[in-house]
Amino acid sequence: MADVASGITGGELGKTKVIFLCTGNSARSQMAEAMLRRYAGSHFEVFSAGFDVKGIHPLTRQVMAEAGYGLEGHESKPLSRFLGKVHFGIIITVCKKAEETCPTMPGVGTRLFWPVDDPAQVSGTEVERKEAFRQARDELKEMILDFLKDRRIPVTEE
Repeated sequence: MADVASGITGGELGKTKVIFLCTGNSARSQMAEAMLRRYAGSHFEVFSAGFDVKGIHPLTRQVMAEAGYGLEGHESKPLSRFLGKVHFGIIITVCKKAEETCPTMPGVGTRLFWPVDDPAQVSGTEVERKEAFRQARDELKEMILDFLKDRRIPVTEE
């Protein structure tokens, strides 16, 4: 039996479905998806999407690989792929535009806003741009670990 309020509607039974949303699904939401899956994949079925998908930014892949996160199998996905098909228990927007644009989704138990600056918007040298991606990655990691700690969910690995 499906439990729409918790986001459990098939998929991995017993796991709450979580989606991270940002505008392009090219950096922040991809990072957050990979991290939550690594740290608490036994508790959550994790997704990410965007409103105007751009493809995964090459620096996203680079800084995630530096920290030991693989993005194999990841792709930029439009939110429309999930609307009306997947019921999420938790929606986390990671940018202001996504927070303002995100439609009301029935059955969502928790909606969170974690504002993180878009590293793809940073101009400058390659070193400066890469540092912006690292900063976004590190901020998201801290937010995810706090999210898990607040819910008393053990972290699988760090």
